[in-house]
Amino acid sequence: MDTAATTAASGKAPYGPAAGTGPAPARLRTRTTTLLGPCLVPYWTAAALFAVFAAVSALRFRAMATSSWDLGIFEQAVRAYAHLRAPVADLKGPGTNLLGDHFSPVLALLAPLYRIFPGALTLLLAQAFLFALSAVPVTRAATRLLGRGRGLAVGVAYGLSWGLQKAVDFDFHEIAFAVPLIAFALEAVLRGRWTAAVCWAAPLVLVKEDLGVTAAAVGVLVLIRARRAVPLAVGLVAFGLAATAVTLGVIVPGFNGSGSYDYWNKLSGEGGPAPRIPLDTAVRTLLWLLLPTSGLLALRSPLLLAALPTLGWRFVSHEPHYWGIDWHYNAVLMPVVFLALADALPRALVSVRPWVRAYAHHLPAAVLAAALALTTTLPLARLTEAATYRKPPSATAAEHLLERIPDGATVEADIRPISRLTDRTRVFWTGNTQGIDPDYIAVELHEGRTPEEALADARKRHPRAVYGIVGAAGDVVVIERTGRL
Repeated sequence: MDTAATTAASGKAPYGPAAGTGPAPARLRTRTTTLLGPCLVPYWTAAALFAVFAAVSALRFRAMATSSWDLGIFEQAVRAYAHLRAPVADLKGPGTNLLGDHFSPVLALLAPLYRIFPGALTLLLAQAFLFALSAVPVTRAATRLLGRGRGLAVGVAYGLSWGLQKAVDFDFHEIAFAVPLIAFALEAVLRGRWTAAVCWAAPLVLVKEDLGVTAAAVGVLVLIRARRAVPLAVGLVAFGLAATAVTLGVIVPGFNGSGSYDYWNKLSGEGGPAPRIPLDTAVRTLLWLLLPTSGLLALRSPLLLAALPTLGWRFVSHEPHYWGIDWHYNAVLMPVVFLALADALPRALVSVRPWVRAYAHHLPAAVLAAALALTTTLPLARLTEAATYRKPPSATAAEHLLERIPDGATVEADIRPISRLTDRTRVFWTGNTQGIDPDYIAVELHEGRTPEEALADARKRHPRAVYGIVGAAGDVVVIERTGRL
């Protein structure tokens, strides 16, 4: 009997069992290899970071754990853009145009998304996306320069860096747009793509008034790396510096009711000599920026020049909040430091000094280990705590109480109620209604204050109106205007 007949008689496929089962595992391996290939590693890294950043932001918002009025201010501006109005933020003062405070027209990009999904959570998730997106150029540049393993270690360490985590945790800020722009611009510098570097850096002037100088610094980096006069880079230097000068001298004062830039007093001081940053504070901040993030090796890269404008205005200021490592102020420095590390490592790996080669060889793993160790004390660590996923009963009670305030009402509020009101009411900051008697007042009951005490304070602030208590729940009291005197 021939082979075909034998096969037919046995009822088996021509090539035996392997024919039916072999190709499937092979296809699975091929697809897995493709999905986990070097080209897609930066995108998977960014996707994972977006998931954890979004979780931290959403869970914190769900618990009404907002820590600043900034989220409400930016939501008011974006809400106005979404309805084709000027970006008025009443929390800064009734009728205040936010372009007269900080020049951040880039916020208008969030308007279409906000129109579809109105609410403060939209801003928080957009910020999580922008921060995660910045990991793409950082990881991509690191893997190209250092190989897949070391590059991925640098990319993950960047995503877990303390500067980004603290920014994610501190509500929303316009600098969320600057972080990916700086990362993509510096990646282009490392790849020698001068036009792309200029195109990524130029929009920084629309993010915040001081970032024009950072854009100019990117232009200087292009000139340094190209070792020749690149017309676009020269133009970027001039454009960045001119944009900053025009913004601070003309645009912001033009939108500001006082005709000036309110933050000059952060540099010049008021009523006496302004305090300067103590030397130990400056050293401590610089070590935090350079040691756990790059093992100080970033100092060997000219890319670190892009950090000087931000560090400069912060250290020259007499505002102590600008000097340290809290809040969102260091987020724009994280892509600079990590890309500087990726730039310096290849040269260190072939150094003539054996100890430098050994140090560089282990540094990516050490930087990742440092990021993981620090994360245990940073916001992402909360994702490992069961309590994080349980909504506090006080938050639920406060939300139900605030829902009793009708849409379109005028409300005087402080931090916790703001995030539940700015999407549907006109909200003023407590004590800054400038003569307006709001329809409602929603404030927190701090340190054992009673609703009656909050009512008494409200009557002192608005002596021409009659107010009564609507209710109190979750350490929040709502007071309603019932008439006028």
